[in-house]
Amino acid sequence: MALPVLLREVVDELDTTNDSTRAYINRKTGEVVPVNLDDASLVESAEPLDDDLPDWQREDLEEAERVLFSDDFIPLPSQFEIHEWSIMERFAQAQPDQEVREELLHAIHGRGAFRHFKRAVDRLGLREDWFRFRNAALEDIAIEFLESNGIPYRRM
Repeated sequence: MALPVLLREVVDELDTTNDSTRAYINRKTGEVVPVNLDDASLVESAEPLDDDLPDWQREDLEEAERVLFSDDFIPLPSQFEIHEWSIMERFAQAQPDQEVREELLHAIHGRGAFRHFKRAVDRLGLREDWFRFRNAALEDIAIEFLESNGIPYRRM
């Protein structure tokens, strides 16, 4: 990827953020690279790599090393920085119908909040509204991140 970065690609990467992967962006070229956290741990341990590794794993580890030991790459916001629960709460609060708002707010409290929220969204026929809202929130997070790091972007 070349600068300016495509905002959609950064948003897509934020959308797939999870417990096992962290994405990095090259602030000079705009290249976005996901790095498996297990690979990152192996690379950062500074222990020699096993000679018996399959080619695909060796390539993944070399890619992780390239990203982690470069000053050009910086991590994109993690799932904890994105804080999807807060996005769900804002979506619930934005609902004009008080009963709908209360049902969604109730769904996000307690065990299984994400699952209960998604079921409530489906039951209430708000799935498309939720995806649009969530996408806009991720876009705002991406824009704030890119601008604060001086990375030019464009919309497509």
